[in-house]
Amino acid sequence: MVRMMTQEQCPHRNNVQSTEKPQVYKVGIYGWRKRCLYFFVLLLMILIVVNLALTIWILKVMNFTIDGMGHLRITERGLKLEGDSEFLQPLYAKEIQSRPGSPLFLQSSKNVSVNILNEKKQLVSQLIAGSHGVHARGKMLEVKSSAGKLLFSADDHEVVVGAERLRVMGAEGAVFSNSVETPHVRAEPFKELRLESPTRSLYMEAPKGVKIEADAGDFQATCRSDLRLESKDGEISLDARKIKLLRLPEGKASPSGTRQTVFEVCVCPNGKLFLSLAGTGSTCQISSNLCL
Repeated sequence: MVRMMTQEQCPHRNNVQSTEKPQVYKVGIYGWRKRCLYFFVLLLMILIVVNLALTIWILKVMNFTIDGMGHLRITERGLKLEGDSEFLQPLYAKEIQSRPGSPLFLQSSKNVSVNILNEKKQLVSQLIAGSHGVHARGKMLEVKSSAGKLLFSADDHEVVVGAERLRVMGAEGAVFSNSVETPHVRAEPFKELRLESPTRSLYMEAPKGVKIEADAGDFQATCRSDLRLESKDGEISLDARKIKLLRLPEGKASPSGTRQTVFEVCVCPNGKLFLSLAGTGSTCQISSNLCL
C-alpha cells in the first residue's frame, strides 16, 4: 500500500529547495584578452586616420580634380597637358598639338626620333634630330610651300627641285659627280658663269643644239691642250666684224728682204693654219714645212 504525502506533510523538502540560489554564467572576454582587443582596435583606428590623412595630402599635392591631375586635364578630345613635361618612356599618341597661338617644343638631351611603323611593326619612315645633325629615312621626301606647290622632292629614282630658281651660294659652286640635265644654265646678273671640270672632261650635249650667249660681255674658252670645233654634217660659222688669230706661226721672209705687214693665211691638209708673207702669187708653198 502506497501512502501519498501532500506538500504540507514534507516540510523538510521545501526548506532545502528554498535555500538554493540560482547560478549566473558570465559571457564575454575578460582580462588580458580584452585589453589586447582594445589595443588592436585603437591601432586600427590610428592606421585608418593616418591613411586617410596621407590620401588627402596626396590628392592635394598632386592636384587631383574631376577633370584630371595637376597640369593634365581630361577633355572630350583627349588629354590636355599644360606647362613643361618630361617623358621617361616612349610616348604613343595619335596626334600631338600645342595650344592655339603657342609653339610646340620638343627637347631632348640626346636626340628626338620620330618612327613610322606599318601593320607588321616594320620601320618604314624615320626622322632623327640629334647632335650630329638631322637624318631622314623613307621612300620619298617632299617639301611643299604653303600654297601646296612642290619645292623639293627626292626618291630612289630622281631628285626634283620645283622652285623657280636654284641658287648655290658656296665659293666652289656646285659639284656633280655624274651628268646634269637642264634646259637653262644662267649666272646671276653681273656675275660670271663658269663651267669647270678640274680633273676630267666637260661635255655639253643636246639633240637640237647648244646655244651659248653673252649679251653684255665676252665669251672666253681656255684650255691647256687642244681646243677643237667639229661639225659632222654642218658648218662652222664665225660671224664677227673682226676675227683675230693670234700667235699663228709665220713663214719665211721674202728674198727681197723688205718688211711687209700683209700676210696670207695658209691652210695645211691636216687643217693647220699658218701665216705667210703675201706676194703677187701664193707664198704658202714656200713655208710648207710648217704643216709638219
